[in-house]
Amino acid sequence: MAKLKVRKGDTVIVIAGSEKGKKGEIVRAMPTQNKVVVKGVNYVKKTIKKSKENPNGGFLEIEAPLHVSNVMLFCPKNGKGVRVGFTTDKNGNKKRKARAKGVDYIFE
Repeated sequence: MAKLKVRKGDTVIVIAGSEKGKKGEIVRAMPTQNKVVVKGVNYVKKTIKKSKENPNGGFLEIEAPLHVSNVMLFCPKNGKGVRVGFTTDKNGNKKRKARAKGVDYIFE
C-alpha cells in the first residue's frame, strides 16, 4: 500500500478514462484501495428497490471512485495538472511541491 499524494479537499483533474479533462474536488480518499471519489465526476446509476421509504423505487446517481493513477493534482499557478514531490521547510515539516518545469508552488 503506497501513500497517496492527494488528499481530501484537493482539486484534481482526471487524466484518463471517459471523464478525462474534468476537474473536481476530492470528497473521499481510500488509501488502502488506492482510490479517490471526486465531486461531480464519474457518476453511476444505482438501482433502488421498492421500500416503505421509497415506494416507487427507481435510480440513484452516485459518484463512483476513481483509481488514484487516473487523477492529477491541479496547480492553480499554471492551470494544469502537475506531478507531486515532497520537500521539507526550515522547521523540518514535510510539504507537497509541484514537480513541473518553471513552477514553484507548495500545496498546503
